[in-house]
Amino acid sequence: MPHEKIIRHGAGAAMLQDLPKMQQMAAEIVKAVNLPVTAKTRLGWTETNKPIMEAAERLQDAGIAALAIHGRTRDQLYTGQADWTLIGEVKNNPKIHIPIIGNGDITNAQKAKYFFEQTGVDALMIGRGAIGRPWLFKEVKYHLETGELLPPPNVAQVVEILREQIRLNLEWKDNEHTGILMLRRHFAKYFPGLPNFRELKIKLLRGDTSDEVNCILDEIVDNFGSYQLDYSISNIL
Repeated sequence: MPHEKIIRHGAGAAMLQDLPKMQQMAAEIVKAVNLPVTAKTRLGWTETNKPIMEAAERLQDAGIAALAIHGRTRDQLYTGQADWTLIGEVKNNPKIHIPIIGNGDITNAQKAKYFFEQTGVDALMIGRGAIGRPWLFKEVKYHLETGELLPPPNVAQVVEILREQIRLNLEWKDNEHTGILMLRRHFAKYFPGLPNFRELKIKLLRGDTSDEVNCILDEIVDNFGSYQLDYSISNIL
């Protein structure tokens, strides 16, 4: 993790400043458990300090079973573009034999296919791109298998998916208020580009109970049910 509250304790992305310690910690974890251990790291600390190649080799030597690489430095946090060139260099390093998983900026099926083919990584990891768009995984899988694109869902279809996410989240949290609060920040991201949506958006973000939220979702379907959403203008990133 790149956040200050993590790195000030020498954890998360701070480990990129002490690769021997990273390797030692990984080795101890591998020895302590009977399950495969994987790791995820960034390219490095700053634009001029990207020790990802050495980090990957050290983690492999420590016994890590697979490595996910986010194509940004700690300094970037979540700004700028992910550098998939370096991810590809790690994957194609003849010294690396463990699976390499690429991560960063996968916001649509076309990007996923491009990164996958250009780098040769063993798998893709999708994070923020799926916020408000959990069907992205299905779109990526379909495009990789067929070369074709699935049509984006309309608002009525998105609402049904959101209702399911609300139901599952409430089951997980076992507390309605907490479950709704956790999802609030994601609600608006389900509906990018809707015209004259501000009033309903505010109501949606202020809903306190599942019944209240579902009533607002009914209004959204009544007003925009057949509207085709345009995720090219989404502010996911």
